[in-house]
Amino acid sequence: MCAANAGTNLIYGAGMLDSGLIFSYTQLVIDNDIFKMVRKVMQGIHVDDETLALETIKSVGPGGDHLMQAHTMKYMRTLPSAPHIIERANYDRWMGKGGKDMAERAAEKAADILANHQPMPLPEETKSAMRRIVEDATAENEEMNR
Repeated sequence: MCAANAGTNLIYGAGMLDSGLIFSYTQLVIDNDIFKMVRKVMQGIHVDDETLALETIKSVGPGGDHLMQAHTMKYMRTLPSAPHIIERANYDRWMGKGGKDMAERAAEKAADILANHQPMPLPEETKSAMRRIVEDATAENEEMNR
């Protein structure tokens, strides 16, 4: 969060453990959720007459039920981040889903990604450009070794 507040646009070390000596897919999945939340916070909160909801607050009044208002329902889903690994359910619901901790859920997600992910196909011009880079590097390496 400090790095994001300082304006960085690169976060180094995702998935790394033991000062970068170990790489963990489980940690990478956890870090991905954390990074998403940081990015959401860094977007800020848009404040204007609509989002302040002063008319709704006045109409409900002190002690009223603000959570069930249409305005609250409209905006409550746009503000928080939606992590995949961090569990926000209460204890009973969490236990009903198996009671797995974050590391267990992240390990399962990482295994699923490794087993089932299908990358998007690259455009032909991208493939050609990558091929040229490899060919140029190979030629340069061969030239240096002569």
